[in-house]
Amino acid sequence: MWIFTKYGFFSVVCARQGDGEYGQPVDLDRVMVRARVRQHLEKLQEEFDDLLGESEIHDSPHADYAFRLFAPKSVWLEVLARLGDGIDYDNFKSEVARNLGAAGAAYEHSLHRVWSVMHKLQR
Repeated sequence: MWIFTKYGFFSVVCARQGDGEYGQPVDLDRVMVRARVRQHLEKLQEEFDDLLGESEIHDSPHADYAFRLFAPKSVWLEVLARLGDGIDYDNFKSEVARNLGAAGAAYEHSLHRVWSVMHKLQR
């Protein structure tokens, strides 16, 4: 699942069992929340400290997503519910700019590009 939030962009997949190495079966009860920008995971943790505050952010500089944290799937479902409940804006990209400020400029710019690419599907 890709999810674009006012805190950042995340790719969420089932974590692997055991040590998490490729080839291990997936753990259907645990997720790996991946990000390309460490600040995105930090903002998510800050907002949902009671749920994700204990999760360590792992640096994986040679992976396609350089930053990861692990959580029980039940915790992630609560994060998603709260993200949905927290929608209190009428323009997502503007909310990103307001929430992340200057540090989020590159993310906001990327969102405009994603919007443009996805808009082409509508035609």
